[in-house]
Amino acid sequence: ILLDKDGKRKHTRPTFSGQQIFALEKTFEQTKYLAGPERARLAYSLGMTESQVKVWFQNRRTKWRKKHAAEMATAKKKQDSETERLKGASENEEEDDDYNKPLDPNSDDEKITQLLKKHKPGGSGLLLHPPEGETS
Repeated sequence: ILLDKDGKRKHTRPTFSGQQIFALEKTFEQTKYLAGPERARLAYSLGMTESQVKVWFQNRRTKWRKKHAAEMATAKKKQDSETERLKGASENEEEDDDYNKPLDPNSDDEKITQLLKKHKPGGSGLLLHPPEGETS
């Protein structure tokens, strides 16, 4: 028995055997919560107290929730980035639709130049009207 500095009994942390942990983990896979009679049966079969089984399950649920929350956050980030990627791709498709539509006779030269630059490597090199101050 260990005593603290005031002479009171000091609680030690129980050490569980590999077989006990294996049985606890197997049970946890099947159910995250144990009712009283199930907890009593499991504790008896493993040579543990009901309190030890109860606390082990509480701690294991906390660990499971943290892991589950981290996995959900990772999945959400992945989904968000995929959504952004698809959004960008659909915006490009919309711009491509502009390229395939017949030209509006009232389109300004800049819009036409941007379409040509986008679809011709290295820009269009084509000017419909020379920039101000230059002659063709």
